[in-house]
Amino acid sequence: MRIVTPKEPIHLDELRRLAAERFGDLVKGVVDLARDMMILDADLHADQEAELLTTGSRQQDLWGINLYPDLPAQDWIEFDSMINLRPSSGNRTRGVDDPAIREQIVDLVNRLVLR
Repeated sequence: MRIVTPKEPIHLDELRRLAAERFGDLVKGVVDLARDMMILDADLHADQEAELLTTGSRQQDLWGINLYPDLPAQDWIEFDSMINLRPSSGNRTRGVDDPAIREQIVDLVNRLVLR
């Protein structure tokens, strides 16, 4: 797994390499909106979530995404993960139901990935 922060961003070419090595066209990731970071490159979002929780993240700040490095910037982030399913918190799908949270995720990913 690869931790990505503003001090240690990731280049799009590295994302392409990670995608090719695991799933072919995508990289799974979990963002922590409170800590301004994300973790990439695992078979399951749940594994990434568990790693972040052991290092001080809070469940309510974590969201699972998929990155498709070869798609255009407006289409390359997919909001689809089982860790996002939180009916008790108002998120009733595997996506991210709140548009403001989706916008925060897009902003964070765009700051952490050097395109």
